[in-house]
Amino acid sequence: MSNDQQHGSGQGPQIPEIKLPKFDVAKLRLIFGVVLILLFAMTSFYTIDPEETGLVLRFGEFVRSADPGLHFKIPLGIEQVLKVPIQRQLKEEFGFRTVRAGIQSQYATKPYAEESNMLTGDLNAAMVEWVVQYRIVDPYKYLFQVRNVNETFRDMSEAVMRRIVGDRTVNEVLTVGRAEVALKVQTGLQELCEKYETGIKVDQVVLQDVNPPDPVKPSFNAVNEAQQEKEKLINQAQSEYNREIPRAQGAALQTVQEAEGYAMDRVNRSQGDAALFNAIYDAYRLSPEVTRTRMYLETMTEVLPLVEKKIIVDDQLKGLVPLLNLNGAAAQGGK
Repeated sequence: MSNDQQHGSGQGPQIPEIKLPKFDVAKLRLIFGVVLILLFAMTSFYTIDPEETGLVLRFGEFVRSADPGLHFKIPLGIEQVLKVPIQRQLKEEFGFRTVRAGIQSQYATKPYAEESNMLTGDLNAAMVEWVVQYRIVDPYKYLFQVRNVNETFRDMSEAVMRRIVGDRTVNEVLTVGRAEVALKVQTGLQELCEKYETGIKVDQVVLQDVNPPDPVKPSFNAVNEAQQEKEKLINQAQSEYNREIPRAQGAALQTVQEAEGYAMDRVNRSQGDAALFNAIYDAYRLSPEVTRTRMYLETMTEVLPLVEKKIIVDDQLKGLVPLLNLNGAAAQGGK
């Protein structure tokens, strides 16, 4: 039948048949299986670094902890792992933030002025910037005992610092009392951490920078310079005092000791002379002739060495004068 005859018969146009591609069910099952295996493997194993510890949660409930290394957990989100760095020292900065760390570190302070602006006990303002260094010693308490533990820890640090600074004068905070303030803040902050069971151990609190506010800084610097000059003069005077007073005390002590030594020497000599005289007198009373002879001999021992020519004769010798050439001796003496 021709096309004209078909149109004339009242039948509509025929729609061509569309053939859909045939899917390979085996390949789909293979792809689905591979994806499932990969998903299972990726969500089943995890690694804990040496400085971390892991807390495993099953449907949000803590079930166990994991040490460093490779571990297995139930996949597909049934078990989750939270990693906590327990061997790393962490820090929180107050009043500033480190923009870039390095040899020449850069800091930003203006956006955080509210943290550092404090009132001292003598109603003066001070800009206190500090750093808290801490470690996590109990991961379970750190994650589950306190909600928003980092924010809570920062609030506690700021509250303790403001309390300690508010109990001291501005001079103590800016100069001699900085070490004591840091130690008091560390102790008070650790007590709060234990009370709130945060699982945090505070290692150190460091006052990074303490300055007066910018509008009063020139006047404060002038006062500090005057105080430093005062301390310098006091130290110089104290040094002069420490040098001269011991020297004078030593000289006075030496004079006193010399006088005491001289007095003791004179007394001992006098006592010795008196004892010698008494002994000689006692011996003289026993034998006067012997004493007179001894005194004569001692006197002659002192006198004779002064005589140039000596003639010693017997006191019983007779006719000695004609034998002596007295004229010749007189003549020689007259020359």
